[in-house]
Amino acid sequence: MSIADIFKKLESERKPEPQGAVEYIICGLGNPGTQYEGTRHNIGFMTIDTLCGKYKLDCKKLKFKSLTCDATISGKRCLIMKPTTFMNNSGEAVTEAMNFYKIPPERTIIVFDDISLEPGKLRIRRKGSDGGHNGIKSIIYLSGSDMFPRIKMGVGAKPHPDYSLADWVLGHFKKEQAEVLEACMDNAVTAIELMVDGKINEAMNKFNS
Repeated sequence: MSIADIFKKLESERKPEPQGAVEYIICGLGNPGTQYEGTRHNIGFMTIDTLCGKYKLDCKKLKFKSLTCDATISGKRCLIMKPTTFMNNSGEAVTEAMNFYKIPPERTIIVFDDISLEPGKLRIRRKGSDGGHNGIKSIIYLSGSDMFPRIKMGVGAKPHPDYSLADWVLGHFKKEQAEVLEACMDNAVTAIELMVDGKINEAMNKFNS
């Protein structure tokens, strides 16, 4: 194969860049750094990684205090984000992107951990309070709105009331939970596709526990 043929083959295999204005933001919450990989608090990041795996994306471009990439999902151009601000300051990254692209809360989808749900369960909501989650609290405070749709990913409750919440959410999932977590993240990706397609009711009916 000639050099010209090689270049033609590479060009044909290259995915087309998303066209048009960004219409949706899809943001998974978590903490940056290898020490936090695979922790309960980082299931938002893990779900974004699953989404990127399906669409063959590299979420590595540093922008809006986040690792980002663009994708066409359900026919709409989406900005995909993993904030590098640490969880408690997630709103800095999200609102910066919202303001730049003029994306309203209603088209900003947030994926994050929820201790009230068992691992493998997810729950989709159109809006709502922070529920004690510091990442969501930061987004609501800095955006001035709680009207953004969200996907809550179950990580399980603390083993007993006196157990430190910080230690729990920054702890790692058990190895035997890998299969149910993988299925849950696959379901979350399907839910994201439905939500971007304007079918949030269908997503809620299909996946809410």
